Amino acid sequence: MNRSIKFGAAVAALLLLAGCLLMPGRFTSDITLRKDGTFSFSYKGDIHVLALSKLAADERERKNASATFEPSTCYDDDTSDERECTADELTEQKRVWEEDVAASKAASKAKQDSDDQMMKTMMGGIDPADPQAAQEFAERLRRQKGWKSVIDKGDGRFEVEYAVTGRLDHDFNFPTVEKLPMITPFVTMIRRADGSVRIDAPALTSASTGTPFMSMAAAAADEKSEKVGGNGMPVLDGVLTIVTNGEILANNTDEGPAAGPAGKTLQWKVNARTKEAPSALIRIAP
Repeated sequence: MNRSIKFGAAVAALLLLAGCLLMPGRFTSDITLRKDGTFSFSYKGDIHVLALSKLAADERERKNASATFEPSTCYDDDTSDERECTADELTEQKRVWEEDVAASKAASKAKQDSDDQMMKTMMGGIDPADPQAAQEFAERLRRQKGWKSVIDKGDGRFEVEYAVTGRLDHDFNFPTVEKLPMITPFVTMIRRADGSVRIDAPALTSASTGTPFMSMAAAAADEKSEKVGGNGMPVLDGVLTIVTNGEILANNTDEGPAAGPAGKTLQWKVNARTKEAPSALIRIAP
């Protein structure tokens, strides 16, 4: 296992423990927000489920890998020089090593069982080690309103199409998944008492967890392939667009709002180098 794979497995494990179960990949997402409170939201592209990825499977396999006995160096009692070990010394070394390995395996097995149970709980009862886990996750999404298409592409990647319309008389988060308690939202729309709406995209940045783990993964990913990083991490690459006839009070786009027939347009192009999550504050009611 080379250095990048080891790094990837370690980062994947840290991300899973941090609750970054879902990550965006390549996507386009559009929000339309009107003064009368109606809205539409769509997301088309990739969602990565890290617990179902090859990196997570490799990490589980690595933890279960068998250790190999390697003799320790023997020294002369008088000169302290290195010397060949006797057969009895090698036998004793191996006996002690086997006892240590047995104790270590018992402790590792207990921790692995605990980690597996925790991950199953975080996945809402889906066992990531189950060959049917990806299918079960896809079926869970398909039965929720708004998911027009969910296609399992393997290695924890799902090609999805999601779209909803309605009235924004409540807060909105995407994605929400039945029984999954820990998801960093891709997009949130929060109503304020003064008639404004705060739109944030917490997951659409390399620092989406608020920890260094995602930034480390994104930096390594950016060095390699366009599809996935050299460490196997998914690469963020997408466009978020907001169209509104409301009053734009604040935003962090590079270009600012552009006027159009349907109102003003805000657009963010995000990738592994994006440091600041897209954000806007829009007034839709007096």
